[in-house]
Amino acid sequence: MKTRAIAPHCLLMLCVCAPAYAQRPIEPPAAPAGPKAPAPRRDINGVWSGAAAMRLEAFPPMTPEGQKLFDEAKPLFGPRAVPVAQSNHGLVTCDPLGFPQNIMYELRQMEFQATPNKMLQLMQYQRVFREIWTDGRKLPASVGKDTPDSVDPRWYGYSIGSWADDYTFVIQSTGFNEKAWANAAGNPRSVDAKIEERYRRLDRDTLELTVTIDDPKMYTKSPFVAMRQQQLRRSPRQEYDEQLCVPSEALEYLDTFKPVATPAR
Repeated sequence: MKTRAIAPHCLLMLCVCAPAYAQRPIEPPAAPAGPKAPAPRRDINGVWSGAAAMRLEAFPPMTPEGQKLFDEAKPLFGPRAVPVAQSNHGLVTCDPLGFPQNIMYELRQMEFQATPNKMLQLMQYQRVFREIWTDGRKLPASVGKDTPDSVDPRWYGYSIGSWADDYTFVIQSTGFNEKAWANAAGNPRSVDAKIEERYRRLDRDTLELTVTIDDPKMYTKSPFVAMRQQQLRRSPRQEYDEQLCVPSEALEYLDTFKPVATPAR
C-alpha cells in the first residue's frame, strides 16, 4: 500500500495561505450511523481519529514569567500569527511538538496499545510515541534540578496512568522541556506543570478526552481545563497514513522564503 508523506512545506503553506482555516477546529469524523455498540471494559486499544486543530478552552491570565515566554513566542496560528520565516514554532524546523501540544494540534490519528506494565500512545504526526507507565510507579519528584536524584526534562514529559473506573483511563504527566509550547498559539508550560488527560470511552466507537493543566508558575489561575470533552472516533481502517516533518525539506523551504534584506540607505 502506498503511504502519504506530508512534507513540512505543504503544512507551512497552509499556515501562510489560509490562517483563518488553520485557526478553526477541524472536526473528527462523524460517528457511524445506526445503534451504538457498547464500550468494552477497561479497553481503549486501537486507532482513534481526532482533528488537525482540536477545540480548546480559553487559557487563564499568565504570571509575569508566563507572559514573558508568551510574548517571545511567534506562532503560525491565531491572532498573533506571523509569516513562516519569522516564526519560532517548532513545526517550522521539525522540532518535536512536545506535550500537550501534540494532543491539541495535529491529532488526526493516534493509537493506544496496552502492555502488562505500560500503555503506549502512538501518534501519526511525526511518528512519535509516549510511554504511560501502569506498574504503580510515581512521577519523578525532581526534574531539571542540580541534585543527584533529579532527572532530565523531556519534550513529552514523564507519564503514569491508571483506570479511574471501567471506562475512564487517566494519565498524569510532568517534567517537560520548556522549549515546547502548550499549544500552537504559543502558550507556555513549565517543567513542573502537572497535566491530566482523561480518556473516557463512551461507546465502542467514541473516546472522549479532557485535558487539565496545573501550572502556577505560568498561570494565575491553576488548575484549569485546557480542552473539554473533545471526541475521538474509532478509525474504521485501524491504519495510519504517513505524516512526517522532513528537516531537509523544511530547511529548503525556509531558504526559499527567507526575508529579503532591505538595502542600506
